Amino acid sequence: MKVDEKMTNGKSLNNIKYSVLDLSPILQGGSASDSFKNTLDLAQHAEKWGYNRYWLAEHHNMPGIASSATSVVIGHVAAGTSTIRVGSGGIMLPNHAPLVIAEQFGTLESLFPGRIDLGLGRAPGTDQVTAYALRRERRSDGQDFPEQLDELRAYFNPELDSQYRSVRAIPGEGLNIPIWLLGSSGYSAQLAGQLGLPFSFASHFSPENTLGALKLYRRSFQPSDILKEPYAMVGVNVIAAETDQEAEFLATSMQQQFLNLFRNNPSPLLPPVENMDQQLSDYEKMLLDSRIGSSIVGSPQTVKEKLQQFLDETQADEMIINAQIYDHDARLKSFEIVSTVFKEKE
Repeated sequence: MKVDEKMTNGKSLNNIKYSVLDLSPILQGGSASDSFKNTLDLAQHAEKWGYNRYWLAEHHNMPGIASSATSVVIGHVAAGTSTIRVGSGGIMLPNHAPLVIAEQFGTLESLFPGRIDLGLGRAPGTDQVTAYALRRERRSDGQDFPEQLDELRAYFNPELDSQYRSVRAIPGEGLNIPIWLLGSSGYSAQLAGQLGLPFSFASHFSPENTLGALKLYRRSFQPSDILKEPYAMVGVNVIAAETDQEAEFLATSMQQQFLNLFRNNPSPLLPPVENMDQQLSDYEKMLLDSRIGSSIVGSPQTVKEKLQQFLDETQADEMIINAQIYDHDARLKSFEIVSTVFKEKE
């Protein structure tokens, strides 16, 4: 990723917000029940450490991810915390009737006022066979995402589109739930800009598209009742430990997870290993580098330097941190180190 020379306005880590993206990993030898306990524990710590929001992601047919019923897990996390924002990173809208999502998030916002975010994506979050099992007769391929988005927004605010006024989302109607568009390419970046919505980019698995998508979002941005200026949050894998060597060891769990996806053999999150190179072909090394090569792995000082460089490149308004770490205590420690890095004065 090259620095865009036009993107320089002197932002520093201690003056942007930082958040958590949690896939609620299922560990080898563990269960979904264990994952949800760990998720809530991490959320409670994240709230204490100053994280701004805690997002959970919709994935299906994935043995290593427990957050498929995303709205339910959001409710679990929100009920166990008190101030941190909780939301979806994201809900894959083509998998659902917009009315159902309006009702679910209307319910969440009614239960936890002022704390719920609705991040939306247009990918299936799974393979095509599972997508069919989810969607059935609707057969949506994501191309009708703008229309689905219009319908969803109209359930919250019927003034936006009169054709949906005969169907009401209760609860949901009249509630001010922030809607974000999520993306790993330029499609949602441009749409978010045109609609004046906040945008979150998945740099944690699509690093090569990051700067182009952010530039497109900012160039396309039209002020709205929601935002007067663009607001971009960028996802990044960060695995921190006391030493670079320890962090690199912990990061092999994430690397194995992606490797198994490449091999069409998704698995629970595996324990770290001493030498990943023994498991990889040259082609697989190239694939791993293209997907997660921009991950930030290291000691507190290494993480600080690389996060600041990433901020210089992206000029993000907020970063959302993902960390697929097998040992829960090590995962907590990583997020604690990251919070300290963001809070340090220059």
